[in-house]
Amino acid sequence: MSEKLWSGRFKEKTAKIVETFTSSIDVDRRLYAYDIQGSIAHCRTLAKAEIITAKEAGELISGLEKVKQEIDAGAFAYSDALEDIHTHIESRLAEIVGTVAHKLHTARSRNDQVALDVRLYLRDTVDAVARLLLQLQNVLVELAGCHIETVLPGYTHLQRAQPILLAHHLMAYYEMFSRDAERLQGCLARINVMPLGSAALAGTPHPLDRKYTAELLGFEKVSANSVDSVSDRDFIIEFLSTTGICMMHLSRLSEELIIWSSSEFGFIELPDAFATGSSIMPQKKNPDVAELIRGKSGRVFGNLMAMLTLMKSLPLSYNRDMQEDKTLLFDAADILTACLEIYIQMLPNISFNRTAMQKAAAGGYLNATDLADYLVTKGLPFREAHHCVGQIVRHALGLEKEIHELPLKELQQHAPQIEDDIFDYLGTKQMIDRRTLIGGTATKTVKKAIKVAKQKLKKSAGRKHT
Repeated sequence: MSEKLWSGRFKEKTAKIVETFTSSIDVDRRLYAYDIQGSIAHCRTLAKAEIITAKEAGELISGLEKVKQEIDAGAFAYSDALEDIHTHIESRLAEIVGTVAHKLHTARSRNDQVALDVRLYLRDTVDAVARLLLQLQNVLVELAGCHIETVLPGYTHLQRAQPILLAHHLMAYYEMFSRDAERLQGCLARINVMPLGSAALAGTPHPLDRKYTAELLGFEKVSANSVDSVSDRDFIIEFLSTTGICMMHLSRLSEELIIWSSSEFGFIELPDAFATGSSIMPQKKNPDVAELIRGKSGRVFGNLMAMLTLMKSLPLSYNRDMQEDKTLLFDAADILTACLEIYIQMLPNISFNRTAMQKAAAGGYLNATDLADYLVTKGLPFREAHHCVGQIVRHALGLEKEIHELPLKELQQHAPQIEDDIFDYLGTKQMIDRRTLIGGTATKTVKKAIKVAKQKLKKSAGRKHT
């Protein structure tokens, strides 16, 4: 196919510089399998409507399968002159089966063809990402189960706040990624809509059975409006939004690992295989992998904003601006996939310094809130109790002692209600295990949360998400 698909209208050939500028083959070639899958389904639909014969359908399907084999094998030649993957496939198909290839595009436009390909791609991508998220959740839950007795400081404002179980901290990320998985499933409902039959924008006069096409391709339903089918990419935006949120969670986890691996914290040591050194400082072990994931989150956020900006002023229906959507989509999907794969392998190999965590949790007046709660049990209103404990902390600071290191008499000077049972009350384990409400950090509560999570993950295992 030496001429452009639209050459009948034009007297001049497309300028070489325009061919290069408008070409998308370097980006959209990865859609080839979906384009061929959609073309085969369209071919069968044309045959069902008796627009082409069964013999012609057989020739076209056989030819399309041969094109796929060539691309799979890396024996396919690409050219900017052919612009996109759809034209490449159609052109090669014509070389294989002859003029019958020209019938394949009956009742179909590039507009609904591209929309279909992207939806097919995204269905598989959502499924792949969902499976990776499931693996990451399993890693977190297993890791939490190994650290049910490990204590560390919980932080607010990056200041030590209250002691919690490391298992509880890890399960917080499990919950975040669980919601990410739920958002993915929500995306899928909007992705899994079949647009073929919408043609350029107005639909087609040919008697296509759109439900039959949808059934062939495994779509739950067909699009309800032809203009909408070819002109919106909100399903991509929704996926990018979900991807961005997930990357935000990965970035927060990365930030904590970076901080925890510093000498100032010393809570963890990253595995050698997931760290780098310095070109000049021999002693360095840098958390580059976590830093890159933190950095790549910004790139994914940028893709989302670029996509929103791309679409915000486009009149209905299709506009060529939308060609840019695939660059943004593929980049975000590739980044998220790579980051999830990294974390699935890296997390189980991190060494946690239980001693350093325990030491940090034992100091810094992390039992102050519990002392206030203790005074409440003695009949003092919480605000008064809070004030009394604040005075005790100030007194202890002056002496460079922890609250539990102060003699009982000194504590009673600020709060006479304090009795000698206070020292057991302020123990780290006791403080943790009193928080038995649902969602709390008590050992038995966290164990139950881990058990529930394992049950949910087991139920999700092996389930096809599309």
